[in-house]
Amino acid sequence: MYRTPSRKRRPKEIKKPNLIPILDAVFIFIFFLLMSSSFINIFEISSDIPIVSSSPPPEDARDPLALTLQIDAGQLTLSSGIPSRQVATFGKTSDGSYDLEGLRERLYQIKTENPEERTIILMPIVDLEYREIVRIMDAVRVLRRTDDAIFMTNEDGIDVRVNELFGNVVFGNIRS
Repeated sequence: MYRTPSRKRRPKEIKKPNLIPILDAVFIFIFFLLMSSSFINIFEISSDIPIVSSSPPPEDARDPLALTLQIDAGQLTLSSGIPSRQVATFGKTSDGSYDLEGLRERLYQIKTENPEERTIILMPIVDLEYREIVRIMDAVRVLRRTDDAIFMTNEDGIDVRVNELFGNVVFGNIRS
């Protein structure tokens, strides 16, 4: 008679992997991920690119403002209209920065005359630091609370307060 070997009769002991160190590592990784995510602040300033089209622009009853700010090494030149005509020039202050306060005051005057206009075209001719571009964009966008209120009439005929100077900033040329 055939007898099975003794090693086959004993049940095999199944070894389970030790998951505790793996779970510890995963929880520590999640903890550091959550802690580091709160330190990241992302700020965005929206800007459009110029529209390139072969079709003629739509007819409008009034001439476009076409407000353009050319940024040179020594000055800011504000121009308007098609064809472009120079409106104002702003040099640098004694500390070497652009006269953004004078620019903002002139843009405020233009906004009071054209409350519906939202677009300004920035044309940087020189290489600028990121901080300087943001300062210029803030100067052309922000309407201060201390400024006199500007109102415009919406499509329903209701007067609405304007909250920004020229919030739609378009870069006319992009340099790398």
